[in-house]
Amino acid sequence: MNLLQRSGNDLLVRHIDLLRDAVRVVRFTHPFTIHAWVVLPDHLHCVIELPIGDADFAVRWRLIKIRFSKSIPRTEWRSAVRERRGERGIWQRRYWEHLIHDDRDFAAHMDYVHINPLKHGLVRRVIDWPYSTFHLLAGHGVYPADWAGGDEDQADCQD
Repeated sequence: MNLLQRSGNDLLVRHIDLLRDAVRVVRFTHPFTIHAWVVLPDHLHCVIELPIGDADFAVRWRLIKIRFSKSIPRTEWRSAVRERRGERGIWQRRYWEHLIHDDRDFAAHMDYVHINPLKHGLVRRVIDWPYSTFHLLAGHGVYPADWAGGDEDQADCQD
């Protein structure tokens, strides 16, 4: 899920508590399980699971985006189209979803979510990014605390 204005925008981490509240409220009314989640300054990634027989990702994302958007002041620029539609200029309209195929695909997507802060140069170690389920999963032994960050620089220097 991406912000409309990505360059230099830290809206999601600046208002992390409002985003968390939006997710919490939507999970209560439209349940889903969070397997992995990372919030970056201008976008987020997650692996979620819906209840059996429910495939409506769209309503959940719509409700999260609406609740978060209503909770922050109107300071963003809006196009004429968005103004006519009564839309905020916060989120990109589309998002990418992928149905997990098997355990290997699940593991790859879990890793992709958690590696993102490192990939975007926000931290040198995944564990240093505060807005991630990585900490919880490392605490449960799913990942080692030094996964994807730590001694790689030292290893590169030793030939």
